[in-house]
Parts: sequence; structure tokens; C-alpha cells
Amino acid sequence: DVQLQASGGGLVQPGGSLRLSCAASGFSFDGYTIGWFRQAPGKEREGVSIIGRSGGATYHADSVKGRFTISRDNVKKTVYLQMNSLKAEDTALYYCACRLGGPSWRRELYKYWGQGTLVTVSS
Repeated sequence: DVQLQASGGGLVQPGGSLRLSCAASGFSFDGYTIGWFRQAPGKEREGVSIIGRSGGATYHADSVKGRFTISRDNVKKTVYLQMNSLKAEDTALYYCACRLGGPSWRRELYKYWGQGTLVTVSS
């Protein structure tokens, strides 16, 4: 079975950092693009960061550029999202998802989704 297990969320003060992990199993990990998406209460799910199959191509939403970094370890079958300088508006449920094709912000193109990990930025 395809599984994506997101972890690393929690409560952090504004300006703080968190690192999210997305552990994959059940598929050929290095053949898939991985994306991090987030959904805040009352808002649509939005793309945050995407990484291509080899890890050489990365993309970040304008709202997180310069603060978030996405990376992947194809041996460990894990994708990471390093989040620095966190703001209250980063509070959301963060999901990782995968797709066979190239990088895309269109969430409907991602076939498999993890269960989400909650990030709360508050003082």
C-alpha cells in the first residue's frame, strides 16, 4: 500500500523554526514528485513547496520563499520541509502528497496524500 506519513508539526512561537518530515512507503519513491500543501481553517488547501524526483528542482510559494526549504533523501524515502522565521499566518494543517509527473501546483494532480501534521504559530 502507498503510504505517506507526515510528522514534525507542533506549537512554535513567531520567528521560530520547525522541520516537517514526510516518510514514504509502498511505491518507487524516486520516481515521484513530492509536494507540501497546507490548509488553514476556513481556507482552501494551497501549495507550499514542491521538489522534483531527483531533488534538483525545488519550488516555493511566494509566501514562504526565503523562509522554507524543501529537500529529499531518496535512500531514506523521506522529504523534509525546513520552516524558519515562522509567522502566525503559517498556522495550518500541512500535508505531503506525491505524483508521477513533473512538479505542479495543481493539487488535483497529486494522487496520494498523507494524513497531515498540524503547525501552530502563536505566542
